[in-house]
Amino acid sequence: MNRQIRTLGIAMLVLFVALFAQLNYLQVIRADELANHPGNNRVAVRDFSRPRGEIRTADGVVIARSVPVDTPFKRLREYPEGPLFAHITGFFSFTFGSDGIERTYGAELAGRSGDVRIRQLGNVLADEPQGAHVTLSVSKAVQEAAAGSLGSRRGAVVALDPRTGAVLALQSFPTYDPNPLSAHDQKAVRAAWEGLTNAEAKPMLPRTYRERYAPGSTFKVVTAAAAIERAGELAVKDYPVLRTLDLPQTDQDLPNFGGGSCGGMLPNLLRVSCNTGFAQMGLDVGAENLAAEARDFGFGSVPPIDLPAAARSLFPEAEAFDRDVPALAKSAIGQQDVTATPLQMALVAAGVANGGVVMEPQVMAEIRDPQGRLVRSADYASWQRAMSAENAALLRDMMVGVVASGSGTRAAVPGVTVAGKTGTAQTTGDNAHAWMIAFAPAEAPTVAVAVVVESQDGLTEATGGRVAAPIAQAVLSAALSQSQP
Repeated sequence: MNRQIRTLGIAMLVLFVALFAQLNYLQVIRADELANHPGNNRVAVRDFSRPRGEIRTADGVVIARSVPVDTPFKRLREYPEGPLFAHITGFFSFTFGSDGIERTYGAELAGRSGDVRIRQLGNVLADEPQGAHVTLSVSKAVQEAAAGSLGSRRGAVVALDPRTGAVLALQSFPTYDPNPLSAHDQKAVRAAWEGLTNAEAKPMLPRTYRERYAPGSTFKVVTAAAAIERAGELAVKDYPVLRTLDLPQTDQDLPNFGGGSCGGMLPNLLRVSCNTGFAQMGLDVGAENLAAEARDFGFGSVPPIDLPAAARSLFPEAEAFDRDVPALAKSAIGQQDVTATPLQMALVAAGVANGGVVMEPQVMAEIRDPQGRLVRSADYASWQRAMSAENAALLRDMMVGVVASGSGTRAAVPGVTVAGKTGTAQTTGDNAHAWMIAFAPAEAPTVAVAVVVESQDGLTEATGGRVAAPIAQAVLSAALSQSQP
């Protein structure tokens, strides 16, 4: 009998210890995770009722705020600029959660993050915790320039500071108004959500960092970098003047745009965007070198931007070309299976501009508590080393020639030296995506841009130089005027 009592006692003690350990695990170790889990309905109710911080632009414009209302939720999230910043702020919805900055810095905006709470310890008894304010590096002036110049054409514009990676503008069209998603009438919210998510044009898609396109001739900057960095003799090779390139292992020919003829050394090939020269250069550089250079610019990796679900840009692994050599020639001019987000191509331009170093892109500039005290500021850091500073300077000078007297003259800014590269990526039929990447001032760059305009009709007119370059020019001008004292 004593043995049975002892066994029962030990078993109950073990169960008690297990229960105690589990409770402590849930209430202490996982407490913050469970409390802030998106599926926790009480978190949503709490966050909707709590004073949520503002989101502001670098030039002081409030683009998200919470206002008191006479409803059970107590406060309503508003987006005063409507669609202009929708793909940056994202939305804050009781039914559908959050996206954009509202998601990335949701804990700070709600006053739930540790560094915000610590600064408010003195106010715990006097008032409820309030959310911190998030200031972005994005400028309303630059964002408006991007939106106005892109207009009603589908596409995207990215502008950033190549020295730090600070994002100056992220504009996608079509866009949407996030205000209906934050409403307190959940039937109306669901109707708005269904309308947006079912729309053929995908207005909620941030094309700047979640959509991939064939980069076309803008990728020739990467091919040129591979030649300069990894096979220096090709940078001084005189390529023959051709109308078409006879591709190996096939009876196909690769033509120049518009059926023209071109050739020469690398600076001229880049200036006139010569398909035959760059396709042959890709074959000469080799699959391993070209794939490695693409990786060094960030292809194959998710850019570490502080916005959710950024897409990975893609360049095939070197082995993919073992049995398909023509694909290497086509990939060298940004076609075949090469795809890139506008953000990635902006980072390519920024990498050349910044002496071969690609910085981590970041949208947040600083976070301050309700009393204005600094909680956190952006920690800018390098992401990739794409090429040496010496070789980046050589490539920069070649890109200056593109805007000065080549295919990108419409990106020129009066009184400023601009470096760039155009691109026209054929899609289906006679449609093409029009591209432009650029940076300025070329001698000491403070802004880099990427522009893509989707599915333009008529290959003879829908070039990057005609369609995308003027947009890049407008954005460069706006950003440069903002940086002047």
